[in-house]
Amino acid sequence: MKIESIVTIKKELQHLPKEDLLELCLRLGKFKKENKALLTYLLFEAHDEDGYIVSVKSSLDELFEGINTDSYFYMKKTIRKILRQIRVYSRYSSKKSTEVELLLYFCDRLNDLRPSIHRNRTLSNLYERQIISIKKKISVLHEDLQYDYHTQLEELSH
Repeated sequence: MKIESIVTIKKELQHLPKEDLLELCLRLGKFKKENKALLTYLLFEAHDEDGYIVSVKSSLDELFEGINTDSYFYMKKTIRKILRQIRVYSRYSSKKSTEVELLLYFCDRLNDLRPSIHRNRTLSNLYERQIISIKKKISVLHEDLQYDYHTQLEELSH
């Protein structure tokens, strides 16, 4: 099966009646969990980005509470899982500032973990890569946002 381009799909969707479009959306939602999550975001949370960020942060808090701190091995696995979740949640939003805020929150929570992640080379490197990634993402934002996020980034460094 040849997969069509987005442009071709868009043209085809423009010719479908409303009922068929509704049926296609519902079918997409049933097919994969990520599709259903994206539809949920677009329908219920896209209009309130701040509320979306708060709800994502609370779900991240739950994941951080579940980290097994007995071993760095288990910590690494869970921290990587949390980072994957952040990437998924960030993809749903079309705003770059959402991803920056979630990554800043992630790094802040990493700093608060005990035992410290800075005692483990792998976790420390993961943290540093995220800081570099945040700096790159901040550089493309509006100047006012850049200042605010740079201030938060400086607080993380201290």
